Amino acid sequence: MTREIKLTTALTDEDVSSLRTGDKVLLSGKVYTARDAAHKRLFTELEQGLNPPFSMQGAVIYYVGPTPAPPGRVIGSAGPTTSSRMDVYTPRLHSLGVKATIGKGRRGEEVKKSLMEHKAVYFGATGGAGALLSRCITGSRVLAYEDLGPEAVRELEIRDFPLLVVNDSYGGELYVRVDS
Repeated sequence: MTREIKLTTALTDEDVSSLRTGDKVLLSGKVYTARDAAHKRLFTELEQGLNPPFSMQGAVIYYVGPTPAPPGRVIGSAGPTTSSRMDVYTPRLHSLGVKATIGKGRRGEEVKKSLMEHKAVYFGATGGAGALLSRCITGSRVLAYEDLGPEAVRELEIRDFPLLVVNDSYGGELYVRVDS
């Protein structure tokens, strides 16, 4: 039975523990954007002992490179990108307190293990629906790496952002094929 759950960031262990694969979630609060180039730069800075551009504790990272905002909007199209490209970075981010990531597609085995170890979750957002998803974004500001353009780290304010739990913290996966 699919459940519909409303959550607000920052996420807690209790929030994550309540989620199961297939749950529909309407997420509100602050999320942080980061794609390939931002992850690479963030990790270089972490290795140098620098602080990240946002608090990792309870954070949600959205793999997105939004388009420029049209007149009267805070952001342009903001659809998810393929998550597996960030798999090399994700377990370390979980260890620093990140509780969820948002993207599209499957995650690798190391990420799935990390979700269980660090009590985190992977949300899927609907690919190809970036213009519709952007309507749930009420605020946007660049926090770091402005020179990366769409791949800069942004803080987004979201309201009732529609997501599905693809991988939960118990090892469940929405994309597992079940043969009859």
